[in-house]
Amino acid sequence: MKYLLKTILMLSLMFAGTVMAGTLPYTQATFDKLQHEGKPILVAIQADWCPTCRAQAPIIESLLKQKNYQGITSLRVDFDNQKDIVRAFHVSRQSTLIVFKHGEEVGRSLGDTAPESIENLLRKAL
Repeated sequence: MKYLLKTILMLSLMFAGTVMAGTLPYTQATFDKLQHEGKPILVAIQADWCPTCRAQAPIIESLLKQKNYQGITSLRVDFDNQKDIVRAFHVSRQSTLIVFKHGEEVGRSLGDTAPESIENLLRKAL
């Protein structure tokens, strides 16, 4: 029993950092509500095992904390476990970032880890 609890604790700590702080797990209901309200949205299609996704996460988190970008809602799609959503967004690879403004897609990037270009992408949602 002690070993099991220790293993569960270790696994939860390992995966605790895989979802960016301030980023919500993607649900269709949340996405639809935000789109209906015309809110700026970042959809980050990521995988826990992806080094590019791990590099993007702190950049996105840092940008979303800045006053200019605090109005953007970030939704994370799990590339491995939400295949229907991945297909719906016509995405073939993890580390894809898509931004929406007033309910319309206004930009996307794939595999980008440059802070300046990720910021430029977020700016399109405003």
